[in-house]
Amino acid sequence: MSEIKYYSEEGLQKLKDELHQLIAFDRPAAAAAIAEARDKGDLSENAEYDAAKEAQGHLEARISKLQDLVANARLLDESKIDTSKVLLLSIITIRNIKNGATQRYTIVPESEANLKEAKISITSPFASAFLGHKVGDMVEVNVPAGKMTFELKKIER
Repeated sequence: MSEIKYYSEEGLQKLKDELHQLIAFDRPAAAAAIAEARDKGDLSENAEYDAAKEAQGHLEARISKLQDLVANARLLDESKIDTSKVLLLSIITIRNIKNGATQRYTIVPESEANLKEAKISITSPFASAFLGHKVGDMVEVNVPAGKMTFELKKIER
């Protein structure tokens, strides 16, 4: 049995879109590549055929994994998120006590993390340090450079 994972609506839609792309377009392309390689003659010495079959195997493994993820996915109801403390899908604004820099992050499921979009994984040490805290709390975070202290300025959903 697979593990149940929670996703935002956007994150679950990305999984479904990728699965659709793989099944509707990539799978037929892989089958065509195999057929084309098969038409080139002796399969025992046909590297192109072997490569096409291997690529198909990787594709089918990815499709299987995505189908499993989608089947066991649970959608988070963002309207029911408590904004009085930091939880999954909270958007937090923090201030570094040492240098006064302010940063804003969204705490997301691990599969949706993207630092360029300021989305940090709930399983990361940084995000998990803020879980359960309220506005005004001072939060100490262990980072590679040492311990840093942040003030939790704002929590949104």
